[in-house]
Amino acid sequence: MAHRSRGLGAAGGAVATLAAASAGALAWATLIERNAYVLRQVTAPVLAPGSAPVRVLHISDLHMAPWQRHKQDWIRSLAAWKPDLIVDTGDNLGHERGIEGIEYALEPFRGTPGVFVNGSNDYYGPQPKNPLKYFSGPSKRHPKQANLDVRRLEDFFGDLGWLNLNNAAGELTINGNVLEFFGVDDPHRNFDRLDLLPGAIDELRESDGTDAAWPVASSDGQPPAVSIGVAHAPYQRVLNSFVTYGARMIFAGHTHGGQVCVPGFGALVTNCDIPRAQVKGLSLWNHALRAAYLNVSAGLGTSIYAPVRFACRPEASLVTLTAPVE
Repeated sequence: MAHRSRGLGAAGGAVATLAAASAGALAWATLIERNAYVLRQVTAPVLAPGSAPVRVLHISDLHMAPWQRHKQDWIRSLAAWKPDLIVDTGDNLGHERGIEGIEYALEPFRGTPGVFVNGSNDYYGPQPKNPLKYFSGPSKRHPKQANLDVRRLEDFFGDLGWLNLNNAAGELTINGNVLEFFGVDDPHRNFDRLDLLPGAIDELRESDGTDAAWPVASSDGQPPAVSIGVAHAPYQRVLNSFVTYGARMIFAGHTHGGQVCVPGFGALVTNCDIPRAQVKGLSLWNHALRAAYLNVSAGLGTSIYAPVRFACRPEASLVTLTAPVE
């Protein structure tokens, strides 16, 4: 009996240690890491030779609630980096009054050129859900989700001077670089209309005499346009289409970088069909003998019902587009 008691005592100690470690990890994930914002800096050589660089601030998945002042102030502080362009890949809202925090956080970027697409959480409010369901596949909309003020969000972005790329195309000239953009509304909710993009891109290219898939110098000697694809959720059907349409750079978000990761293993889920190895950061997306740089943001927020990040800090990205090194 004495040996058995010692064995039970050892097992009880192991359970207590595991419980303490789990409690510590949860405290870290909910109280510290989810507020430990970081700016990730990378370089993508996609511009024409001799072009001036373009500094792109990529923000995504803010999931903003009105009381999240620390996050709002951190976003405002990014204006000190003086980006040339803002790319916002959606899921800005995280509460019925989240637009108030968005307007405060992004006001310092008024006058900076930008582009945006929507995510599902710009349309529908968050709901409590079982996080284990993410292991069964991408999340689905709950029928009782509240409708959010996406019109006010889009009007605010338009007032900042940003292009709406929801199933649309547009063009900006920044630092002498002609940047051609095309984007889709949220693929996670099947709002993307890839069938509309060829016509929108053709109309854009015919208006400026540029074909970004087969670039040549224009008649006035200006460098060719650089095509950039923008989407909220990096589903493979969207990434493949963007590459087919000539994108050399693609921006996306949605994945939260996995949100909860295992050190040495990485993300447990992606919430879409992108490979786990490309769930966040800069990589190459290859399709049909072509390739584009792909930057997937791990995002800055979480659902207010799942305020946890582990081994996956909330982030914005400063992506410097450059000419290739000769």
